[in-house]
Amino acid sequence: MEFQRLKYIYEPSGVAAAKTLLLLHGTGGDETDLIPLARQFGKGFNILSLRGNVSEGGMPRFFKRLGMGVFDERDLAFRTHEMVAFIRELATKEGFDAGKIIALGYSNGANIAGSTLLLYPDFLAGAILYRPMQPFKDAEALQKNHGSANMSDGLIADTPYNRHVPVFMSNGAADPTINPAATKAYAAILTNAGFAVEDHTLQAGHNLTQQDVQLSVDWFKRNFE
Repeated sequence: MEFQRLKYIYEPSGVAAAKTLLLLHGTGGDETDLIPLARQFGKGFNILSLRGNVSEGGMPRFFKRLGMGVFDERDLAFRTHEMVAFIRELATKEGFDAGKIIALGYSNGANIAGSTLLLYPDFLAGAILYRPMQPFKDAEALQKNHGSANMSDGLIADTPYNRHVPVFMSNGAADPTINPAATKAYAAILTNAGFAVEDHTLQAGHNLTQQDVQLSVDWFKRNFE
């Protein structure tokens, strides 16, 4: 398969050397979905919102799945490489700093953001993951093998885990699609990989709440303002 361009919306801040908030929608969403949410994080940063290249019954997604909660991991890895390559190309075209990107993903979008953290640990400056699931079943083995393979394997990019990128995670205790214990294990994997994880379990389901938003806005201001 060859890489394809993604549909996107880019809104420059007009501020020199601004950070870019990368918006990654959930299943069935598109590049317009998370822009109103991004407004709650303030001003002074660029907005880049993408639409996933995969269609599931007419619903846009960022990668294929084999069933509910069962990811096609090879496609996930390919789509992660595709997305990162596209963003790097777009940074040159649109004139934003590819080293100052903070991902904000919900559900399916949070999962490709998490895949990006594991496969390209030096690519994102930070990440907000709403209702994430562990992207790869054997993520711990992925860490151990990281740097011993390259993109020709279709999975691992040759970059070491070597810094403390801040990561915000929030899940709902009543979410029927995500096991709370699995979320804690995922947060531990990211922490052990060197990420500075702030993990929240809220009294909520899969849908976002204002508490998710407020906690993440506060986190964003502490880490990036």
